[in-house]
Amino acid sequence: MEKRKLGNTGFEVAPLALGGNVFGWTADEAMSFRLLDAFVEAGFNLIDTADSYSRWVTGHEGGESETIIGRWIARRGHHQDVIIATKVGSDMGEGHKILRKDYILKAAEASLARLQVDCIDLYQSHWDDESTPLDEVLRAYEQLIRDGKVRAIGASNLSAARLKEALDVSASRHLPRYETLQPHYNLYERASFEGELQDFCVREHIGVITYFSLASGFLTGKYRSEADFGKSARGPGMKKFLNPRGIKILDALDDVAKRYDATPAQISLAWLMARPGVTAPIASATNVDQLSEILRAAAIKLDAATTQKLDAASA
Repeated sequence: MEKRKLGNTGFEVAPLALGGNVFGWTADEAMSFRLLDAFVEAGFNLIDTADSYSRWVTGHEGGESETIIGRWIARRGHHQDVIIATKVGSDMGEGHKILRKDYILKAAEASLARLQVDCIDLYQSHWDDESTPLDEVLRAYEQLIRDGKVRAIGASNLSAARLKEALDVSASRHLPRYETLQPHYNLYERASFEGELQDFCVREHIGVITYFSLASGFLTGKYRSEADFGKSARGPGMKKFLNPRGIKILDALDDVAKRYDATPAQISLAWLMARPGVTAPIASATNVDQLSEILRAAAIKLDAATTQKLDAASA
């Protein structure tokens, strides 16, 4: 299995990460364990979650995904062969996003307890909190790293300007640096990452872990009309993609998938894996067959003409 450097974290990861947002939601604990086992057995090692997964489910408070991952780790008795990435700062019932130092320190303890680990491999700021000075945010991470509770830090959903500002604060005040970024990026959603932000990540050796890598399932090709919305809990959200551009992307994926004897999902992920700066797209699955399908994307190498075809269809 090809391994890639995850920015300057010191971690080396397989080119596809497993999204833990489904654990405790559309994948129960037993299925989540099967998915995690199959993922690791196939040679992959980066698992992404967040303290807020899955607050959006009726009756959930957040932490459900971390709790399941923690029980899986406890059952195995170790997690040295996997890198656990979690996030802090999303709304956990307070009505807004928070990255105050006291909040981060408290949230980290809660995540450590749920994950049943002594140290979080990669701890990420889930959303920007412009009301809290970056100096305060980074000093919280400095304390966690010093105390041996976090190994490396990253961010999610930051603009190029805010990421640069954060790195400048780290450099000028000798504080830990965001070594990874989680942007919303896929064949349909390109504008928010490509350009200034992507160029900055490449230049600064920031490891990029993309989320919504399959556009919540749209790029799998299983949603072709409103009649398909009932296929999953995410189905109703597909309406925003069913437009002339979305259909053009699916048509291009169908053509490429046929030539590569692959599926649209595999081609979508292979395209992402080859993008400048991208270390590993995050993708989730709700059963082992789905997982096996997406993992095979790591073996697909798209030629230049194919990449150009997908670029043009999704421009």
